[in-house]
Amino acid sequence: MFDSYLIREDSLENFVCPESGKVLGFKFAVRIADYRGCILSLHNGYYITVDGVEYPRELQRFQVNGKAPRDFEEIKKCVWEHWNYDDEAYVYVEKEGGLEPGVHHIGLMQSVLAQYGYAPHDEEWIKNPPVPGKGAGAGKTQFVCYYDLELQK
Repeated sequence: MFDSYLIREDSLENFVCPESGKVLGFKFAVRIADYRGCILSLHNGYYITVDGVEYPRELQRFQVNGKAPRDFEEIKKCVWEHWNYDDEAYVYVEKEGGLEPGVHHIGLMQSVLAQYGYAPHDEEWIKNPPVPGKGAGAGKTQFVCYYDLELQK
């Protein structure tokens, strides 16, 4: 629905460990692709590729509502927390050394489970969430969106 606005263009940057100064990966700002926002526990992660390399949900952390970045195992327990439509969040991706300077081709598909009532697969998806990028649980992003973003730092 709002696919062309999922990533803020000037937000791609590497992030470092404050203690060691070592580059741990990269991050970028995202918005939700649903006009109502969602209960955070329904946010299931992302399908992410950068320059043809896929970064699975296990390498991703999500930061929203002023809280520290959390993995999606922790996010699925956030049943009382809401991600509002207009609130920007950050996706952190672990990649030793981060990204090289320059422009990077990013593929992104958001996975937000349906919030419109019970469907036969809902109980199974709570126990075993669908893998982002495979179509199931894609919510309002039915296909992978591509962006060419320049690394900022």
